[in-house]
Amino acid sequence: MFGAHVARPANEGVIAPAPHLAAAIIVLAKEPVVGRVKTRLCPPCSAHQAAALAEAALADTLATVATVPSARRVLVLAGRAGPWLPAGFAVLPQRGDGLAARLAAAFADVEGPALLIGMDTPQLSARLLRGALRALADPQVEAVLGPTEDGGYWAIGLRVPRERVFSGVPMSRNDTCARQRERLRELGLHTVELPRLRDVDHIEDARAVAGQVPGSRFAACLHSIEMAA
Repeated sequence: MFGAHVARPANEGVIAPAPHLAAAIIVLAKEPVVGRVKTRLCPPCSAHQAAALAEAALADTLATVATVPSARRVLVLAGRAGPWLPAGFAVLPQRGDGLAARLAAAFADVEGPALLIGMDTPQLSARLLRGALRALADPQVEAVLGPTEDGGYWAIGLRVPRERVFSGVPMSRNDTCARQRERLRELGLHTVELPRLRDVDHIEDARAVAGQVPGSRFAACLHSIEMAA
C-alpha cells in the first residue's frame, strides 16, 4: 500500500474465506473481429491472424476463469459472443465512453465485490486468480491491482464498486498503473498489489507469452501462424 497503508503480496499473511465466497470475476473483452482487435500485431501478422490470436487469448482466459470458484462469472463484452464462450458466464454489454467509463460501468453493473481482468494475458493461471480473490476476501482489503510490464494493469478488484476509482485516470499509457495506484491511495483504499504480468500488444509480447504457456490455444495459434510464414 501507499502512504499510511502497507502493500503486501496477495498470498502473504492473508486469512480469508474460500474464494467462491469472495467476489465475482469480470472479463472485459472485445469480440475478436478481423481488423478491430490486436492491430498492433500487424505487421508481421495479417488482420486475420491478429484476430485469430485475439480469439485464442480470449478463449484461454475464459477457460481459466471457468476453473476458478467465484460468486459469479461475467463477460462484459463489446460485440457478440461466439463459440469461444464456455458455459457458466453471464454476458453483459460494455457501456460508457472511453475505457475508464467502461471499467466503472462494468463494476456498477455486476455489483458487489468483483475482480476485473482483460483478454490480453492468456498466460493467466487459476492460481493467480485464486490469490487475487483471497486477497479481496480479506475484510481489511478494499482493492487489488495487478500491474503489467508496459505500465498498464491486467487486473483490478474492488470490494465496493466506486465510479470515482477511475475518474481522471488516463488509460492505455505507460503510466496508467501508476496513476491508478495513486488514485486508489487518494481514495484511502487499502490495496494489495498482485504479481506483474506481460500483456500481448506486439509480436515480441506474443512470442514471450506463448513461451510461458506452451500448451495453450494461444501458443498453438501463434505456432501455426509462424509456421505458415
